[in-house]
Amino acid sequence: MHTFLCTPARIQRYSDFEGAMRVQVTKHKDTSGELRVVEMRAELARKIADRAVAEGDTPTEIPGLRLYRRSLTTACTSAAYEPSLVVFLQGKKQINVGKTTYFCDGSNFLLTSVDLPVVSQVIAATEKEPILGLLLKLEMPLVREILSQQEFHQREESVDARGMAVGVTSVELLDACSRLVNLLDSPQDIPFLGSLIQREVIYRLLRSPQGKHLRAIATLGEQSQRTSKAVEWLRMNYAKPLRVEQLAAMARMGVSTLHHQFRSLTAMSPLQYQKQLRLHVARERLLNDGLDAASAAFEVGYESASQFNREYSRFFGQPPMRDIKARRLASTATARD
Repeated sequence: MHTFLCTPARIQRYSDFEGAMRVQVTKHKDTSGELRVVEMRAELARKIADRAVAEGDTPTEIPGLRLYRRSLTTACTSAAYEPSLVVFLQGKKQINVGKTTYFCDGSNFLLTSVDLPVVSQVIAATEKEPILGLLLKLEMPLVREILSQQEFHQREESVDARGMAVGVTSVELLDACSRLVNLLDSPQDIPFLGSLIQREVIYRLLRSPQGKHLRAIATLGEQSQRTSKAVEWLRMNYAKPLRVEQLAAMARMGVSTLHHQFRSLTAMSPLQYQKQLRLHVARERLLNDGLDAASAAFEVGYESASQFNREYSRFFGQPPMRDIKARRLASTATARD
């Protein structure tokens, strides 16, 4: 009979062997998990492609859920993003908030926790491989209700929350989103199961590393939540003169603290936020309602048409009416194609 002596050298060699085996098992699990994510993304992309046959947003029978498709790249487009989750399955998109740029592709989700004026652009999309995604509007009362559950009672360190964040889509989040889209095939189940699956989607989102930004906005009394109230007021009253002291009092904080929190949340100062929102709304009024530049300027709160023209040109790259003409021509060309 041989006696096995556990000498330090043998212990180290065994430890190395055991470590190598663990690495191989971990790599196998990682590879298996990555493959599963790729398969689930492709499956969900097919489901969305079958249902979203028109360009742009396609509303669904599920409250708050829209499907998205673009078959061509686009020029920079201004928009106002509301609190929402966007899961991308295919293609690439660039979103600019203030001086911050976010890039999203088929592996990402985009979380927006407050209303933000943005400039976005589809940078990779073709007829054969369009950009595809789903958008789910986030209702803060529901987010707060989920946060009240025992799983979220452990208090985390306060963070300077951002109003937008990009994360990597997990198997669990894809699975919940896929089941939500599947409900469109059985509309009779939507009233009961739709709200349950949406709760799961929010739960998965809150459990992700990016969930801290949503928690900070939804948690009553937090500085980020109080700042979001100032953001909301400014969004609803963008045409009124801006008084930062009034905003600070509304958020129950000093002016300098509000500036810091507001910039952290929106990547802009309150004045920049108001300006971008005014320009975005004016652009939409020019395009959809046929207003002239001066009328649009006064409707969104400008007192000087010349100042509006200067700021519009600086932000969008050309004067108002020239920009609107170019957008209409581009829209007509896309419709012909």
